[in-house]
Amino acid sequence: MPTPDAVLLKRLLATFKVEAREHIEAIASGLVGLESAPSPETKKSIFDATFRSAHSLKGAARAVNAAEIETLCHALESVFSALKRQELSPSPELFDLLHRTVDALGQLAEFIDSASSSSARPRVAELSESLRALLAGDHPAPPLPAVPEVAAGSSALTSPEKRREPVGTVRVSTAKLDAVLLQAEEMLSAKQAASHHAAMLGRISRAPYEWRRKWAKLRPDVRLVQRTIETGDEGNGRSAASPHLARIVEFLEWSGDFVETLDRELVELAGTSLRDERAVGAMVDNLLDEMKKVVMQPFSTLLDVFPRFVRELSRDQGKEVELVIEGGEIEIDRRILEEMKDPLIHLVRNCLDHGIELPAERVRRGKSSRGKISLGISSRHGNNVELLIKDDGGGIDAGRVKSAALKLRLLSPEKLDLLSEREALSLIFQSGLSTSPMVTDISGLGLGLAIVKEKVEKLSGTLAVETNGAEGTSFRINLPLTLTRFHGVVVRVGEQLFVVPNSHVERVMRVRRAEVQTIENRETIVIGEQAVSLAQLHEVLEVAAKPVAPDILPILVLTSVSQRVAFAVDEILYEQEVMVKTLGRHLVRVRNIAGATVLETGRVVPILNVPDLIQSAIRQSGTGIHAAAPLAVVATGKKSVLVAEDSITSRTLLKNILESAGYQVVTAVDGIEAFAKLRSGEFDLVVSDVDMPRLNGFGLTAKIRADKKFSELPVILVTALDSREDREHGIDVGATAYIVKGSFDQSNLLDVIRRSI
Repeated sequence: MPTPDAVLLKRLLATFKVEAREHIEAIASGLVGLESAPSPETKKSIFDATFRSAHSLKGAARAVNAAEIETLCHALESVFSALKRQELSPSPELFDLLHRTVDALGQLAEFIDSASSSSARPRVAELSESLRALLAGDHPAPPLPAVPEVAAGSSALTSPEKRREPVGTVRVSTAKLDAVLLQAEEMLSAKQAASHHAAMLGRISRAPYEWRRKWAKLRPDVRLVQRTIETGDEGNGRSAASPHLARIVEFLEWSGDFVETLDRELVELAGTSLRDERAVGAMVDNLLDEMKKVVMQPFSTLLDVFPRFVRELSRDQGKEVELVIEGGEIEIDRRILEEMKDPLIHLVRNCLDHGIELPAERVRRGKSSRGKISLGISSRHGNNVELLIKDDGGGIDAGRVKSAALKLRLLSPEKLDLLSEREALSLIFQSGLSTSPMVTDISGLGLGLAIVKEKVEKLSGTLAVETNGAEGTSFRINLPLTLTRFHGVVVRVGEQLFVVPNSHVERVMRVRRAEVQTIENRETIVIGEQAVSLAQLHEVLEVAAKPVAPDILPILVLTSVSQRVAFAVDEILYEQEVMVKTLGRHLVRVRNIAGATVLETGRVVPILNVPDLIQSAIRQSGTGIHAAAPLAVVATGKKSVLVAEDSITSRTLLKNILESAGYQVVTAVDGIEAFAKLRSGEFDLVVSDVDMPRLNGFGLTAKIRADKKFSELPVILVTALDSREDREHGIDVGATAYIVKGSFDQSNLLDVIRRSI
């Protein structure tokens, strides 16, 4: 059983890991900011903030006996002090060393509560010695600086006993926070149900009015019958039915009093229900607003890692790139931030890899040698936010996009010729399409932008691209501020109800049947002097509809990215706020459906996926962009692969992977043997190592390309050489793909092979 001290230490280490992560991210961001050569005032501010983070981390590490972290932080403080006093000159080599030190800090902090941290100690000693040697080369290492003065509310530590949490702050796990948020959002159904019940009672309370009106007309007749019964006698013709009539009259009189009493109670109940509905609505709205503030986080929490990411990637590719971030203070649902991390990385990588040119090329084009990528965030229409990712590179060549689409058979040559430039650009979001001359671990598979589009649409957002050869390329993303709540239009198709998100509804209108025109065998309507395709929603969704042809058609005009389609429905009912209910795992990707919601009546209604819906309508009409053709299944004995690898272990591994995937495999131990076997056999593809005796992979690839018989044969280089020069050499000799063994993934290799043959 663990001792109380052990339990306390475990809790302290868990808290320290969270705090250390924040300080390390701040130090890393500060290093990138210092390297970009800001103004003296900005540089001083960055120095102070970075120094405080290093000092605070050192104090926290001392409190949990993390000696290695304390040692590195002390060394960082010394370097920062020397830089601030201008006793040490900044250089790329210095910043590389500082970034490696920060990486080591991250590793130590992550594994501080496990034995894994021991493996990082030799690196700590090496880094500490390097930093000391760097300082000793110009001047003696400065003594440990005194604790800087910290303004009230700062998180810097002056002693191990000082609290590390800001006053009034508590750390809560995201799992608990999400559970509470989910429960709070469920209250929206209670609010809507209360509103529905109040409206029903209001309608019911008005029903007795009609009864009173008719009763007022009938009552004189009832009284006449009553007087006749009372004054009549048996001798004057009083019939045997008189007692029955008397009971009926008596019942009618009692019913009148009963309905009057019921009316008063209904009016009172309706008023009470209306007051309760207002109170519940206000409480739920306030609760949701407060919970919304809890889960909202600024974009800066996601974007802090991007400056360093751009720095390292640009240095690796031999480019000079400046990253400018604006609007990082704008807040959005934390769950959307988490979902958007990978898409933003894909887009920034795409801008840097495909957009920004090499310095010499930029200078030749009359540009600054230093490229620029800007990432701006701005609020739109209150409940939406826009992300603009822009580079000042060479833009996207629509011709190359069409050529890549033709190679993948996305469209026929005739249809490609009919595409406008905007329509051609939208092809870059098709899975598998890439304009990169070679597949590498950075780009070339053509999956990145397809992943971005799928993720954005999953979040009910939109994605658009614009390009200009002189000004670069822009990607524009519109996202909702919250993930689970939005306003939608409820429509009826046959007996089924659907919800359409407001963010995709351009307009709601009514059109006369006579105004519908037929152009190129498609129904269209004219909106603002533009012809817009008209689709029947029941046909697109393949649901039953009543066989009627009304003279007036209710129309929803829906948009997604640059596409616009009008949909005819049976009835447009109303607009209301809805909460998305995700579908089960077995329904994770249902065509045209984004989720479901529960209406105020308790009825479960599907939420339409508008981007899917528009694509379904386009496919149904036989126009527009078609989906990528499925990859052919590789049959055993049909495709043959030659593997050139001098390592018997790697050669055996590659052979087993490829044979398991259904390929025939022939192996060679070097480039000379591989080329000899290539000339004596029939192969569909070559997989080769680079570093081999007699003839390496670069030489083998060049030899293959020099032979007319094999000039179009795909060659994939799988190697441990991951430098930019090696990748460029692979492109120069004509390799189809370049896969680094350090990031080797079996499915990645098979995917590249399938796309190459």
